[in-house]
Amino acid sequence: MKVTPVMDARTRRWRAALFLFMLVTGVSMASWVARTPAVRDALEVSTGAMGLVLFGLSIGSMAGVLASGGLVRRHGGRLVITVGAALLVAGLLVIAGGAALEVSGGVFGGLALFGAGMGLAEVAFNIEGAAVERTVGRPVLPVLHGCFSLGTVVGALLGMGLTAVRFPVDRHLALVALAVAAAGMWTVRAVPAGTGREEAYGRGGGDKGSGAGGVRGQLAVWRDRRLVLIGLIVLAMAFAEGSANDWLPLLMVDGHGTGATAGSLTFMLFAVAMTTGRFTGGPLLVRYGPAAVVRASAVVAAVGVGLVVFSDSALLAGAAVVLWGLGASLGFPVTISAAGEDARPGDASARVAAVSTAGYAAFLVGPPSLGFLADHVGLRNAMVVVLVLLGGAALITGALRRIPGAPVGEAPASQPDLV
Repeated sequence: MKVTPVMDARTRRWRAALFLFMLVTGVSMASWVARTPAVRDALEVSTGAMGLVLFGLSIGSMAGVLASGGLVRRHGGRLVITVGAALLVAGLLVIAGGAALEVSGGVFGGLALFGAGMGLAEVAFNIEGAAVERTVGRPVLPVLHGCFSLGTVVGALLGMGLTAVRFPVDRHLALVALAVAAAGMWTVRAVPAGTGREEAYGRGGGDKGSGAGGVRGQLAVWRDRRLVLIGLIVLAMAFAEGSANDWLPLLMVDGHGTGATAGSLTFMLFAVAMTTGRFTGGPLLVRYGPAAVVRASAVVAAVGVGLVVFSDSALLAGAAVVLWGLGASLGFPVTISAAGEDARPGDASARVAAVSTAGYAAFLVGPPSLGFLADHVGLRNAMVVVLVLLGGAALITGALRRIPGAPVGEAPASQPDLV
């Protein structure tokens, strides 16, 4: 039965909690990034050795991302978010302690904990956000990811300010950990129990569609050709976003001869454009639909990347970063939302988890691979890979068209308890 979507007080609290925690997660990530030079100086290590320390973040993040979907299906999103928040707080405190004691192994371990917490929490948050969308019948995931982008802007500005006044890095990260802990406690109380959990997970017997438990059940969702195409789109869009996060300042410095400050400001411009696109994209999605919006986004991002790669003007390249950021802003959240649209609601969490995992894998693993290519062809030329991927994504966005009869805008048969 078709039900008119309503936003009751419990659902508003659920949505607000997700927004708040994504905001502080962005603040925490950007706070760490902004203080990386200070941590390197405190540890007194070379750039190469610092690269090995930073590898802890990649290890932890991938472990969290790969584990999150199965844990949500077994235990529900709230428990996974609780564990993720605890690991985020613990990781920040261990990083702060490692920096204060000048122990590289401590910072490496703290980054591994921090990355694991972020990976666990973010996949679970995508599943929760998709569930809110199905409840209220309106786009939620773009704003949810916009909160993370806004958090990175706030965290970067905070980090720059505290660095300027020489505020101790260990105290800075400890204060951020307290903020994450406070937001996490409120979020866990507001998130419903059991979102994404499947009762059949891990039990013997016949499969129940793609919702069957175990590794086979997690892989079974990829039998859907539409989901495979959605996964390819999210790979391209996440790669475009992650490439800017990892390489944009260096791309401007080495590729266009700007100073380090100008490179950092260019990245800030990209982050602001990402945030703007995510907060303003909702009406466009409602009016034109996800397929048209993501197609246009991929084209806009490709134009931006193309100008950065092929223009010899540093000023034009810096301005084109706005197009790169605006174009990349909606791809990830909109494709995640499309993955959750299915005629069998029980499969939604598995599909969202699968596409989220693919996207985060591209986000974390793909951009570093550009470094190896850049050693041979230069960083600007290596970015042609991003351009090709965006062009390919624009050609297959028809997979994002809404399925007739899919339960978008319908309330669940039973509203979960929001205690």
